[in-house]
Parts: sequence; C-alpha cells; structure tokens
Amino acid sequence: MGTGIDFGTTNSVVAQWNGSEVEVLALDADHLNSDWFHDSFENLFPSVAGQSTLRSGLLYGWEAKLRSDLAIEACKRMLKSEGGVQVGSRRFPATTVAAGVFSAMRDRARRRLTEIESAVVTVPANAKGGARYRTRAAARAAGIRVKALLNEPTAAALAYTHHVQDNGTIMVFDWGGGTIDVTVLDHHDGFFHEKASRGITQLGGIEIDERLRELILRKNGKTPALDMAGEREFALAVERTKIRLSVEEAVFVTIPGSKTIQVTREELEAVVGDLVERALQPVRMCLNDLGIDPIDVDDILMIGGTSQMPCVRRAVERLMDDETVNPKLCEPMTAVARGAALAAAIFDREIEGVLKVSSMYALGTSSRDPKNPQSDKRIFSAIIPERSPLPIIREKSYTPIDDFRSHLSIQVWEADPSKPLDDEENFQLTTLRLEYPKPLPRDEGQFLLKYTYTDEGLLKVKATLTNTGEVVLDQEVKEFTHGGSISPEEIKVQLHELSLTPPLRAGLRASSTALPQFSDTLNTAAPEPTPSGPRFVVDGSNIAWLRTPLTRGERPSFAQLVEAVTALKREHPGASVDVFVDPALRHQLDEAERPALAQGISYGEFIQVAAGTHGKADRAVVELATRKNATIVTNDNYAELQADFPWLFDKDRVLGIQYAGGIWMFLPRTPLKPRRPGVNGR
Repeated sequence: MGTGIDFGTTNSVVAQWNGSEVEVLALDADHLNSDWFHDSFENLFPSVAGQSTLRSGLLYGWEAKLRSDLAIEACKRMLKSEGGVQVGSRRFPATTVAAGVFSAMRDRARRRLTEIESAVVTVPANAKGGARYRTRAAARAAGIRVKALLNEPTAAALAYTHHVQDNGTIMVFDWGGGTIDVTVLDHHDGFFHEKASRGITQLGGIEIDERLRELILRKNGKTPALDMAGEREFALAVERTKIRLSVEEAVFVTIPGSKTIQVTREELEAVVGDLVERALQPVRMCLNDLGIDPIDVDDILMIGGTSQMPCVRRAVERLMDDETVNPKLCEPMTAVARGAALAAAIFDREIEGVLKVSSMYALGTSSRDPKNPQSDKRIFSAIIPERSPLPIIREKSYTPIDDFRSHLSIQVWEADPSKPLDDEENFQLTTLRLEYPKPLPRDEGQFLLKYTYTDEGLLKVKATLTNTGEVVLDQEVKEFTHGGSISPEEIKVQLHELSLTPPLRAGLRASSTALPQFSDTLNTAAPEPTPSGPRFVVDGSNIAWLRTPLTRGERPSFAQLVEAVTALKREHPGASVDVFVDPALRHQLDEAERPALAQGISYGEFIQVAAGTHGKADRAVVELATRKNATIVTNDNYAELQADFPWLFDKDRVLGIQYAGGIWMFLPRTPLKPRRPGVNGR
C-alpha cells in the first residue's frame, strides 16, 4: 500500500493508494471542534505539538492545536537550520519535535488499522539540503522509511494529471502556511520535467495571521493584557477569522476579555496587499528564467490554504491572464499528499507509470581555483549537475595540491555553480576523510571521485586512485556534520524524553515557537539550573535603566537587560536566576523592544510584578531573595527596605553590576545607607 505524506508548515496530510484509488486518511478528525469544521479540514493533521497543564508529554495534531496551553508550531520552518524549541525546562532540536509529529501520524494511522512503514514524503521545491536531510531524519526516527523526497509541486501536478491526462506545461502556485513556491513543469506521457522553480521560504499564512491580528487590535483601540489561555484563544480566533473571510464578506471576532470586532474581507485584503504582491515575484521569476510568456502555460494549479484567498487567486489570474484550475479538479489542501501516494504506488509498481525524481541543486566538492593557484580561496567543483534525474552517477578526477599527503579532507557541498562557494545559498553537507595507503607524490595521489545519488535522495561518495584502482574512500552520507544536524538515533532518544516531559506549571504563561529575539538568547545561554547551584534574584528594571554605551537615548534598554542576564548565567553555570521587572517597564521601552519583553514575560523568563504592589519590583526582589537565601543583583540601595531587611548589608548578599571594556562584571557591594538630616552640615 503506497503511502504519501505532505509534511506541511501548518498542516500535514497522509494519503494511501488502496489498490484502486487514493484515500486521504482522516487521522485526527475526532479532535476537531465544531467551529473548525471547514471543507476538507477533517483530512488535516496540524503540524503542531503542544503542552498542557493537565498531562505529561506532548500533544499532537488537532488536540495540540485546540486544547494545549502551549502550542509549538511551524517546526518545519526551523528545519532549514537546526532551530531549537523550548519544552518545559529543556530545549530540543526542531528535528526532534518534527519527528514527534511524524510519530503521532503513524500512531493515528495504526488506530485506523493501517500501517505506515514507508512513504514518499514531500518537501518544498526550494528546500535546501539541510532541510531535506532533517525531514528525512525526522521521519526515519519515527519509524518511517522514506522511499523518496518528492517536491511538493511535482506531487500536486501528479495528482492533477492522474485524472486529467492532457500533456502540457503546468504552473504550480503553492502557497501554504509557511512558504510560497512556484514551479513550472512539463508533463508528457507520464513524465514530469521541472523546468523552473522559485520561492520565498518565510512568507505564508503565518504572516497573513500577523497582519490580521494587528488589524483587529488597531480596530479595538488597545492591546489587551492576556494570560496564557487568552493568548492561545486569540491566536486561534485570528486564524479562524482568516479562513472564514475566504468564503464570507465579514466576520465578527471576539478578543478574550474585550469586545467583539467586525472585520471585512476588504479590510483584510487591504492590509495584506503587499504580501500578495511579494508572492507574485516567484511567478515572474519563473517566466523570466524560461523566457516564456503566460500564454505558454496550459494549466495553473493553486495549492495550499493561503492560495485559496480570493484576492490571491484573482492576483494570479490577472498576472497570467488566464483562469486557474478549478479546486474540485485539484483539491488545494490534499493534492500534494495524493500525489505523493501515487508516487509511492508507482515506485512499488502497484500502478503503471514512470516518475523521475530530480536533484534540485548541484552536488560536488571544493577545490583550489585553477585560475589563481597561489590563492587559498576555494571554489565549488560540481560533480552532479543541478536538476539531474535520479538515480545518477557522476565522477571527476582530482589531484592533491602538494606531495606526500597521508590523507585529504573531502568537502561535500550542495551549491549553485554560478555563485561563490561562500554564498549563503550554498550548503556544506559534510567533510569526509580520504586515507592514502602511504604518502604519495601528488601525481600518484591523483584520484577519481565518484558521486552516486539514489532516487531516495541518498548520496554515496567513492574515491579510487587513478594509477592503481585502489579504493581510498567509500562512504554513504548518512548524517550532516555541518549545520547542527543530529542523527536519527539521537532523535529517538530525545523523542522518548519528550514523552516524559512533565505538565506545564499551572499559571505559567507561554508562547509559540516564534520566540522573541532576545528571549532566544537567554534560553540557550546557560545550562539548566541545578538545585545545588548559586541563586540570584535580578532587579531587571534597574539593569535596563543603567547608563551604559548600550543604552539608547533616555529610555531603558531591554537588549541591555538580556545581555547582562546572559552574561550572569555564563559566569555562573547552573545558577538559578529570577528576573523581576516593574509593570511600567514595558511602556517605557522603545516601541520596537516591547513585543520581546511581552514574549519574555509570557514565557516565564521575566517576572512582572502586579500593578499596585507596594515597593514594586524592589520589594519583590528582596522578598524572594529572603525566601531563597539568594544573592541580589542590582545597583540600587533599597533605602526604604533596609530597615525591614538588615541582611542586605551581609557579605556577598548583593552584587553590583558594571559594563566596561565590552564586559559585564558582577562585583560584591554593600548598599549605601541613607544619610541622616544634619550630617556634614546638612
């Protein structure tokens, strides 16, 4: 039974070939709330992991999206580099959370009495090698063998042409929750040739939601203070409003704890107009790359949830001067999974057909520039050309730069031959070691480097001495040693640890994976606190107001506060650090820094004292330090609190803070006692 998995940024879909047709599996429909019943939504499995105050481990799918207190979304976006996700007191690689989503889909399928042992898994056409590897590793760690990684546009085109047998040129406009990909393919008698593909990796429904949220709050006139449950409820209300506005002219949305706001489709289209225009850029680029006009395209497929917004469909039709394919002929939310299932059935010879998978980027190694042999600068040396049909075998001859080398380092690169090797679009997969049987003169050290790229997307590298035929390197690239990737075996261990994650603390406020810029620094700056480590209570507002070269103008600086706390954690590994801020601090910050503090407070990294607290953050700092027997970090003297807390004058109970020479220093200090009237002539 051929299985296809569309692993999406917002939602995933699983489909299977049952012997006569493709069936989309409604894996998690029993957790779908009535207000989320939209067309085909029962077939979606949200690519979401979540934590609850009531249960240990992680929730997945609709249960995580609609019933968790902390939602971890868009982990697929982070697979382009090994991003981290905070779960409880630990931080896990995004690949591990993605593996949890794959594992949950496999478990749900098993409950439906079907197994997912292997599958064709789809990826964005413009996904780089790192993202492709991590997607494969996540599925593999979940117990799913990946037969092939198939580009999403090719999968959608395959689903369409399975019913509409016409040959011709197809444009796939794939705009979902996280990315926009546009691909032009030629289809002829079952063969697909991807001719051009362009995209934007961080533009999708997530950005539409952000604009809609801003619109709603602007119409409300103020930003409400929401607790954890309120933040989650509002985020879901925003997304649900966006979906409804694709079929309704106006929608009423309620802000938790506030009033109900009406939003019209016209208003939404006005605030996202520039995003829609950006999404058209890949269309123009593909046409330009191929030197063709819109009239040369026979069919236009609109794939992904965001592509179904009426203004998006109108914009594409206006640009292409043609109607797009009716959604009934190519179901926008499930076509990619359907095509992947058909591909799996073709690979398994369950149905007739020919499908060629292509490499998107050139594969090769690095070498010294022959035009400038005296320079140490290296260039990309392509071995397998871009867009090569798989499987493919190519080889190239290389000679060491000097005599009597005992070994060589062979860098394996995925790159664009037209760009410098250090271009940010190029990606080093790994470094392999070539061992000579003995040190040889450079002419005798010449070798033939062979790359074998399988249709499953696996690369095998073999080096053979030209003179003797002796094999000096023979290795399959199973792991990336560059880019922070982890092995499937490590992911399995971490998956088990995820299942043991304790429930969230009641009352803890949390946020999604879109962690604030400064908060992310704090999370990764130091090891987890240990009970035996030092304890610090930080007067955050005092530090934010310090006059240092980092401070901007006459406002406090949140960046300065984060940098100081990070430095404290690095200086005291394993320390317990609690940071208090006054309720007024958020409004005193530069407007650009306010969201980061709000996120930090919601995630529990900073503690905002309740408005009206006597003594504000100062008293909270001293009270907690008393109960924890902790050291206070502040430059304040706490004059009004000294009588109640005489221990402030004890040795090593207060650290002052100083920024000098680019270094944060934390030095013991004794608070100054207030001067009495009449002393020194006063």
